[in-house]
Amino acid sequence: MNMLRVMIVDDEPLARSVLREMLSERADIEIAAECANGFEAVKAAADTKPDLLLLDVQMPKLDGFEVLELIGPDIAVIFVTAYDTYAMRAFEVHAVDYLQKPFTPDRLNTALERARRRIGTQGVPGEDLSAAARGPQHYLERIVTRDGAKVHIIPVDKLDYIEAQEDYIALRSEGKTVLKQQTISSIEASLDPARFVRVHRSYVVNIERVARVEPYGKNSRIAILTTGDHLAVSRSGYARLDELLKTGR
Repeated sequence: MNMLRVMIVDDEPLARSVLREMLSERADIEIAAECANGFEAVKAAADTKPDLLLLDVQMPKLDGFEVLELIGPDIAVIFVTAYDTYAMRAFEVHAVDYLQKPFTPDRLNTALERARRRIGTQGVPGEDLSAAARGPQHYLERIVTRDGAKVHIIPVDKLDYIEAQEDYIALRSEGKTVLKQQTISSIEASLDPARFVRVHRSYVVNIERVARVEPYGKNSRIAILTTGDHLAVSRSGYARLDELLKTGR
């Protein structure tokens, strides 16, 4: 049987130790890396290319869902957590299994066999994971993206606007631009519509940054932001923006 390369990600040393001991009983398992937080996990996944993550959910800095979003859907994942409240979200991001602490070695072995069956078959499409990860009726409070080994965390309160750039979006915040591989439609659906509005096919803007809207040419307008940026505004985008501004934002 082929060796299964597993990466353990948990901020609790005892939890990592328990998993390490359970995995040591199996000759077909190799521990590719152990990580104490999400930042370490993102880097280690790129460096070691494991087959499977044993991933905690609640961790400081980056939670398990944010780690998975940054790593992408190509690595199989088993969520390992003390809480049962994240199970539905875990399967929405195509987790192989969901282990609630404490669990037995037999239960872990069952999950590992499920992972073996998943690995090697055709993976799920490379879809946006953020919608499932945030849960129903919840809007993003921050956006995570990766540039190589570097991870950027942008609180949505500090987001000025988003621009579509082919297969990427450009996130403009505090005078800096960060790219993320995602469609503008999917990020728009993740944001609170009372705070962010699609003013053009290429732009989503934080309405708190809109200073004024001015005519531009015969049938077009531009939004002038408090940052000094100028964004094109379509006819339908202006109707949406105007409605929000009239309701007092």
